[in-house]
Amino acid sequence: MMSEPLVAPNGGLYVHIPFCVHKCAYCDFYSVSDLNLKTAFLKALSAEIAAAEPGPPAFDTIYFGGGTPSILDPAEVERIIDQLNARFRLAGPVEVTLEANPGTVDPEKLKGFRSAGVNRINIGVQSFREENLRLLGRIHSAGQARDAVAAARRAGFEDVGLDLIYGLPGQTPEAWAADIESGLAHGPEHIAAYMLSVEPGTPLAGEECLGRFRPAPEEDTAALFLATSERLAGAGYRHYEISNFARGAAGGGDARISRHNSKYWAYAPYLGFGPAAHSFRPPRRLWNHRDVRRYIADLQAGRRPPGGEETLTVGQQMLEVLMLGLRTSAGVGLADFQARFGRDFRDLYGAAADELAARGLLTLDGGRCAPTRQGMLFLNTVVAALAGR
Repeated sequence: MMSEPLVAPNGGLYVHIPFCVHKCAYCDFYSVSDLNLKTAFLKALSAEIAAAEPGPPAFDTIYFGGGTPSILDPAEVERIIDQLNARFRLAGPVEVTLEANPGTVDPEKLKGFRSAGVNRINIGVQSFREENLRLLGRIHSAGQARDAVAAARRAGFEDVGLDLIYGLPGQTPEAWAADIESGLAHGPEHIAAYMLSVEPGTPLAGEECLGRFRPAPEEDTAALFLATSERLAGAGYRHYEISNFARGAAGGGDARISRHNSKYWAYAPYLGFGPAAHSFRPPRRLWNHRDVRRYIADLQAGRRPPGGEETLTVGQQMLEVLMLGLRTSAGVGLADFQARFGRDFRDLYGAAADELAARGLLTLDGGRCAPTRQGMLFLNTVVAALAGR
């Protein structure tokens, strides 16, 4: 486990691209399939960026999420990057990440994204097994996934991430291990291994209500979580967040973590653009509504597309710092906590933390409170105990 914080306190910029060719069965991120709206959306996005306040002092990450950002053309991505560069103070080197669906890219498009300034690509493989891809509603085949990873390398990407999903019904440890080995064979700098969850309002939730889908038992997914962590650690990947693994030995400065996503867990400021995007300037959080047509109409009329906002109390902020920090192997820095809130971490949580450490769920070492592998698995239990619930 790490004893240093994950990221510097610079801000991050997030751009939500709300389009998908087809909605995956498990996904609850906002997207639509009407690509006729793309041109109007890009004009609205440009207007939102132009109207944004340029603070905090500096940003060092840009992240294109969605939806399916790889639906965009490289020239469209380049224009967005150029506008962000012109509007905000960027502190180099800037990590520019784009999420890609293997069914929406080819070698030329990947070369175009690299030339546009994208230097980190996350490829949504999800599985190298055809039956799993069909269950998840993916538009690509296992062969297309392999081809996309190889093409990303040929396009010049030196920072390639793969997304995989486990905990599918009937998935055996052997089948999941084979997916991991298929991913490792490509030598990615980053692997995100997500446990399948059934989110309200998704097609998968509807299938569950009809009795046509049954999630894997919790004890099975827990075993897969632990096996994943052990295997990837053995392959030289740092398990730096519950679902995320970066190449580079634990404690090594060369681990290829997602600097952008780490900002969320480190409670750093960020600005979000596009429908459903969130922004956070502590202690204030605000978000855009989840409707691309309203988003376009609002910005055409010169209005911000408001979804809601809140100003967090000190108590809420302390709880969020716990919940987010303990998702990561770095945990919560005790001196950082004191500097942020003017309260001593041990005075507030010391007794509960000591008990959790005795149970093998936390470590208290080097001025940090951090989860063990078991602590990550039982994060809700850990946070509830610290919060006195």
